[in-house]
Amino acid sequence: MKANKNNNINKAIYSILTLLICFICLITSCSSENGSNGNNANLVTPSNLVINTEIVGTSAINPNGDGSGVVNFNITATNATSYKILIGNQLIESTTGIFSHTFSQVGTNTHNITVSAYNGSQFTTGNKTLIVYKTIQLLWSDEFDTNGAPDSSKWGYDIGSNNGWSNNEVQNYTNRAENSFVSNGVLKIVTIKENYGGSSYTSARLKSQGKFSFKYGRIDIRAKLPAGGGTWPALWMLGENISSVSWPACGEIDIMEHLGNNLGQIHGSLHSPNNFGGNSNSGITTITNATTQFHVYSLDWSETSIKFYVDNNLYYNLTNTTSLPFNSNFFFILNTAMGGWGGTIDPNFISSTFEIDYVRVYQ
Repeated sequence: MKANKNNNINKAIYSILTLLICFICLITSCSSENGSNGNNANLVTPSNLVINTEIVGTSAINPNGDGSGVVNFNITATNATSYKILIGNQLIESTTGIFSHTFSQVGTNTHNITVSAYNGSQFTTGNKTLIVYKTIQLLWSDEFDTNGAPDSSKWGYDIGSNNGWSNNEVQNYTNRAENSFVSNGVLKIVTIKENYGGSSYTSARLKSQGKFSFKYGRIDIRAKLPAGGGTWPALWMLGENISSVSWPACGEIDIMEHLGNNLGQIHGSLHSPNNFGGNSNSGITTITNATTQFHVYSLDWSETSIKFYVDNNLYYNLTNTTSLPFNSNFFFILNTAMGGWGGTIDPNFISSTFEIDYVRVYQ
């Protein structure tokens, strides 16, 4: 009985001590919170918030900037120790209120800016609206303005008659001056009917692989297409990782393909693991004078869409997603094939020339 009595006393003491500790913790917590609130209450709320902005390149001709999209900020407020600036979905934090921001949305766009000036937990908020002009910038180009061989710093060659690209084509690709050269500001890829290396036709296939590749942007290529039944000129791109993942896992973007047997039909296509070859994602448009006049073949490529144009007229649009292989670097290929998808070759064919005025990449 004595042991049970002692146990009950011990339990009572333990319960009292537990309650005492909880009470002390509660008092300490409340004191801490009251002290914190008291400190914040003593802070002075910032006032006189001023949001000064300078859109770079603003002039009478360019009232919304020079197209760089750069805006310089100088934000001040009395008693402020830091600032938070919300631009679209981007939050910028600054202790000085002085910084630069580059807007990326192309065109002339209105942007709403929200600024909060802080002193501890005390703050004041203001807003400003900016109209900013943003243009795309030239990233890379070849204007083909030096006569002779194509610029070796920008272009290499695929050589041979059947190195994995055959598609039942019958040409032999060379790096000879007879098949590719620059003259009077134009790259010329010449396809010739001749016996060479076991083939009955020669041509050229230039590529920027290992020299230039990029991800996303606007591509403009001005070209005049070769004539003749069986010709198959193309302006296209392959994923830079083709050597490690192979085709079609690397992805293929055909900016322009034309078949001499279907005069004026322009094809824009995308090849990926689930859609390749005859099952590619493709669009077709028809133009006149494709083989006698220059036209601009364009691609607008972003993380959300891939759009195909001829002379700035949209004719095909594919939604880009993370499941597709079009979100990594690609390199250019410029070539004319014979036969294969190009179809039956005209028996009277002697030669034809694919003329490319420029290749330009903007971002």
